[in-house]
Amino acid sequence: MPGAKRKPQHIHPELRELRINQSTSVTKTKEIVMTTEEIKARLMEKLTPGREVYTALKHVSKSGMTRHISVYIVENGQINDISWEASHILGYKRADNDGLKVGGSGMDMGFHLVYSLSRALYPDGFKLPEGKHGRNGDTSGFDRDGGYALLHRWI
Repeated sequence: MPGAKRKPQHIHPELRELRINQSTSVTKTKEIVMTTEEIKARLMEKLTPGREVYTALKHVSKSGMTRHISVYIVENGQINDISWEASHILGYKRADNDGLKVGGSGMDMGFHLVYSLSRALYPDGFKLPEGKHGRNGDTSGFDRDGGYALLHRWI
């Protein structure tokens, strides 16, 4: 349909499969494509409220205004890099060392990254985990600021 906008699609590096064409002995890459909505749904399954998200500083520019930060979670005892998904949800560029390029200074940029990701996943707020109080002693069981759904920790 002319003039219709296409949804952006992204290729996840872990979802690439190698396929060998037996007749020509040439290796081809079969790419599995995901939309931003699919990436968001996949992350929401993994990142439930109260989940810890880890960040690692990979590089700081000479000016100190740009940082390369990788994002990780622990699943079933395994450390999983979710930087690729986070970059597409937040619209951040990827760095050569697999981190996200985060601009700015004067605050905790790892916290900023996790807060922004959490806010993108839970824009209307979130139900607090059972038995947890909200910020500032709130006992309503619901936090309207989705940015605080995920917990941040540097590694």
